[in-house]
Amino acid sequence: MRKSLLNISILISMLYSCQTEKKSGEKGDYLRWVGDIEQNDQIDPPEFKICNGDDNIFQYFNIGEGPVYHGEKSKIVHTFHSKYNPITGNNENGFIRIRFVVNCEGTAGRFRVLQSDDTYQETEFDQAIVSQLLNITKGFENWEVLKINETVVDYYMYLIFKIADGQLIEILP
Repeated sequence: MRKSLLNISILISMLYSCQTEKKSGEKGDYLRWVGDIEQNDQIDPPEFKICNGDDNIFQYFNIGEGPVYHGEKSKIVHTFHSKYNPITGNNENGFIRIRFVVNCEGTAGRFRVLQSDDTYQETEFDQAIVSQLLNITKGFENWEVLKINETVVDYYMYLIFKIADGQLIEILP
């Protein structure tokens, strides 16, 4: 009995400690989840619309799948390897992550780029590398429309590019 009460109290405290909405704190507002992407009118095209509100965009870990693209990951890999032009003489190494939202119509938007060296320290790659990867990513038009409980949903997606000496080595996940 005591063990059950302890487990229940731990579960209740965990549920109350989970933040699922934008809150105000000592250092200002913060988002419901790390990595949430808010609309930025200065960089996001106004025609990209999400369908279910910012608080209802599913995280990639809610979906439990890799890239959900018509043609699957092999199509994504083939497209990047055929369109990406390596930057010769470039010795940059690390990872470029492009995170974005796919809306309920299968259209992608709100693209954000994070860059790190091969020790995961924030860095900036040559803009010729980053702009190529971002433009190729923006060119994909066949993201899957996902349903959860028969309702079409908006969801976050990301691609991570491993770069070695300016060459595209691997695409994750």
